Amino acid sequence: MTDPRDWFPSQDEPNPMRAAQAGMKPTLPKRFYTEAGVEERDGLFHLTLDGRGAKTPGKQALAVPSRALAEAMAQEWAEQGPEIDPSTMPITRIVNSAIDGVSPRHAEVVDDLVRYVGSDLIYYRVSEPARLVQSQDAAWNPILDWARDTHGARFTLAEGVMHVTQPEEAIAAVRAAVERIASPFALAALHVMTTLSGSVLIALAHAYGELDADQAWAAAHVDELYQESVWGEDYEAMERRRRREADFRAASEVFRLVGF
Repeated sequence: MTDPRDWFPSQDEPNPMRAAQAGMKPTLPKRFYTEAGVEERDGLFHLTLDGRGAKTPGKQALAVPSRALAEAMAQEWAEQGPEIDPSTMPITRIVNSAIDGVSPRHAEVVDDLVRYVGSDLIYYRVSEPARLVQSQDAAWNPILDWARDTHGARFTLAEGVMHVTQPEEAIAAVRAAVERIASPFALAALHVMTTLSGSVLIALAHAYGELDADQAWAAAHVDELYQESVWGEDYEAMERRRRREADFRAASEVFRLVGF
């Protein structure tokens, strides 16, 4: 039987998140199973392929604490065609990263997320044109207000791309918000949402229920959407964004299904 580890990346990659989310082999493997299912065992919900337990790239049981999440994984496997394409299985990739990458390196992943606080997307504003200024303010100011009112984090804004140092108190407040997320599956999902949006504050605001997925994704692309409104749409750029959005929404779904 073909081993799923043959096409999902190895956890030997030094970056624990890239390890389970990196690319696939150019030649896709043939589907080797008929049915994908879920089996409850030892308090966890295991993905099964033709009744046999599946494993992560790190050779651990592909099992999660939520039946709904396990069923979402099983659906991805069930929907595969004659070949298995990991790029169409974002939920499985996130679960792999949680088990192989995040669980044994929880503190490192928290540190990596906190590093985003130093240069978050939403600090850096334009002074013109007026329509873009208004769009940035409308999308990003409520997130900063939420961070201030809910977590006591006050950030310094800047015009242009010149780096601005953020207060240590604000960084510590964001660290505390991230550290409240105990589940490795939720933390893996938060990491995916952060890397795809370029903003840990947008990702946290969504995770904590301040923004829905549509609002979060739009907030991460204010500048890009403005440029498209001026210069027109670029097909390749739109396709890249569409694929990234699908991964963002998969991470949002993982977070919703497992919670903190």
